Amino acid sequence: MLFHKNKDSAWKKSLFFWILLTWLGLQPCLSLADSYMLTGQWFEVTDDTADLATQGPKDTGLIPVLHPASNGGHFLYKADLVLPTNAHYVIDFKNSSVIGRFVHRIYDPEGRELLALHGGIQSREPNPYILRHGRDIMLPAGHYQVVSELESPFFLARPQPYVASLKAYQQSIKPGNAMVLLCYGAMSILMIYYAALGYVRKQVTDYMYALFIFGNLFYNGAALMILPDLMGIHWFYLISFPILFSNIAYVFFVIHLLGINQQKHSVLYRVGRGILYILLAFIPAAVLWPHWSLEFDRYGVGLIMIYGLIAGIRRAWRGHLIAKYYLVAVFAFFIIGSYSITNTEVQGSNTFYIEHFGMLAVTVEMILLALVLARQFALLHHEKEYALTLSEHHLQIARTDALTGLPNRYALDQRLDMLPPEGVLVFIDIDGLKFYNDNFGHKRGDELLCSFSQVVQEAMGEMGVLHRIGGDEFAITSPSGNVSQLESRLQAAMKILHGRGFEFSGMSYGIAHAMESRDGNVLKYLADTRMYANKRERQRGMPQFTKKITTQS
Repeated sequence: MLFHKNKDSAWKKSLFFWILLTWLGLQPCLSLADSYMLTGQWFEVTDDTADLATQGPKDTGLIPVLHPASNGGHFLYKADLVLPTNAHYVIDFKNSSVIGRFVHRIYDPEGRELLALHGGIQSREPNPYILRHGRDIMLPAGHYQVVSELESPFFLARPQPYVASLKAYQQSIKPGNAMVLLCYGAMSILMIYYAALGYVRKQVTDYMYALFIFGNLFYNGAALMILPDLMGIHWFYLISFPILFSNIAYVFFVIHLLGINQQKHSVLYRVGRGILYILLAFIPAAVLWPHWSLEFDRYGVGLIMIYGLIAGIRRAWRGHLIAKYYLVAVFAFFIIGSYSITNTEVQGSNTFYIEHFGMLAVTVEMILLALVLARQFALLHHEKEYALTLSEHHLQIARTDALTGLPNRYALDQRLDMLPPEGVLVFIDIDGLKFYNDNFGHKRGDELLCSFSQVVQEAMGEMGVLHRIGGDEFAITSPSGNVSQLESRLQAAMKILHGRGFEFSGMSYGIAHAMESRDGNVLKYLADTRMYANKRERQRGMPQFTKKITTQS
């Protein structure tokens, strides 16, 4: 089929594009900030020990923990800090930006508080570094103690305080911030694109994917501080609750994109329905236990990625063309997304958060699915072109006489509708066809019909169009209506025909003027009647072309 042309090359291009995007996305992660890692201890603050959290660097009575719990809470990190030179430093968190509120308190060796630096997604404290939690430290070289207090409904990864020089910090955050803004812009545009497609095409697939992107816009916007920094929106649960709904939309998207139905793909359909029930159950569970809502998101994302990958493999294996292209997109989503939901630390880099990987996974899939959609449009275009070509071919067959290649009776009826008032219709009956059929065979008779068609067509030129309307009957439509010139050219055509070995052939004809009637059937009746009148006159012994036919009778 025409629309399957070059599908292998398109598959390879999509795969190459995914590899390129993944490499570009992961390459900057190798960059390291010139940082001074803090070595200290995490403590959990309970209701009983809340008063101890304000006692400076002392840790008497506090509960030590390895790291903050993923379901949130109140925690302290106490560490020693050595500043080697008098310089401008920045303190920030690595691994994650999902922190409700924090306070960095810096003490001198005697336990006196020198700085208290506030921030967090829920905080309305002015943020000096866009999309980051960085806070400035301007202290002379020396030994200090840092107490970082965190209070958050939940954590996506393990926040870890670190200190870097201002210059190194500014350079290290550029790739991550650039990626956030580029990906967020791409996601916003693609959401509008899919929503518009859904409105125009009225397809559930487009609407569901637009909803999936919409949920991710809220999640990434809140988690990566676009909404707090740029729009002043500080509601922390925008990080978790929108994803609960976007995961459901994604399952519907996969089912409709891959054409999974209960009758033909019962196993995939039942699995998808089961996942939908689980995802729906996560919503009331998140309302009851909001501190666990992000964990419900994490498991939900894992389920939809696995389902998309398995469904894509199964449908692609069965020969579903769109599934093959979708498989490239969901594979990229699965690889990068799996890293973002199973890791709590980004090893060897302060540049990127775990959230960056999640955003990259979704954005890469969105871009690759846009290519899938473009491929769908290309297939539809090829199918349409093929259907039009086939339709035109069938129409041509329907309008063309098989033997002579002339327009047939159907084409004549269409042309009569366009004949101007000054035009004429000529009906022609070939004399001698039976003679050649009976004496030389039907092959010779067919040669007569074809030769007649050729010589008359050439004689008419642009004056008129010759049609074969059946057997030995032909018709000419002439918009100019110059009867004398038509008759002259018909006589010249018959002389050529006689010279080709058909000397026993002749013709009778009748002419009707378009002004006589605007009804094509009436014109055909008049021309046919006059043709047979002319035939009878010739059969009574009148020499051919010696008497001019009067058509206005």
